[in-house]
Amino acid sequence: MENTATLIKPEAMIFDMDGTLFQTETLLLPAYHKLFDILREEGHYQGETPDEELMLGCLGMLLDDIWKKVIPNGTPAAHRRADELLLQLELEGLNNKTGILYPEVKETLEELHQRGVRLFVASNGLEHYVKGIADARGIMSLFDGVYSAGEHGTASKVDLVRLLLDQHNIQNAWMVGDRSSDVEAGKENGQTVIGCQYAGFGGEQELKGSDVVIHSFSQLLKLHDQAE
Repeated sequence: MENTATLIKPEAMIFDMDGTLFQTETLLLPAYHKLFDILREEGHYQGETPDEELMLGCLGMLLDDIWKKVIPNGTPAAHRRADELLLQLELEGLNNKTGILYPEVKETLEELHQRGVRLFVASNGLEHYVKGIADARGIMSLFDGVYSAGEHGTASKVDLVRLLLDQHNIQNAWMVGDRSSDVEAGKENGQTVIGCQYAGFGGEQELKGSDVVIHSFSQLLKLHDQAE
């Protein structure tokens, strides 16, 4: 755990979903390969499936931006079909028990909830995907709100977190996430940022600007204990 700041106990914690609470690749990669099989069958795509690492490197981005990188020559219709298929295949995977949370996520969230910390999710994903994970993995009841770009139509994580803070009148929160967009969302809204470095999707500079970097989710409890 890399601590570069004296932390104040938060009234709330806001979590990214993919790469923070949820081991995205355990659900995403099987769906990803099926998606391209269908796109080829339907005539929306030709050639080999793009490398998995390209998709994994886009996690945390808005879907529009993901497809621009993964299928740069794809038509708008192909990108919209990819949206539909990814959600459909991932929800099917969740129903079939595919995809897991990171170690000790549920237990840590339960302990924070018991301590009176208000818990939220802020994700750039689609509404049914983000809420579907929380429902399927038994953590939905622990959150005061699950916010997604898909539901609220926000253009950035900064805007999504600002909306969440305003709607719940939160002054002091920890933004917990694994991507630069999470760091930006926390800092631009004047909040503490806890960077998560156990997913391994981003590069070295991904979490630059975080107040603390953790290497396992359960370290949040120690940080909360130590905060003033």
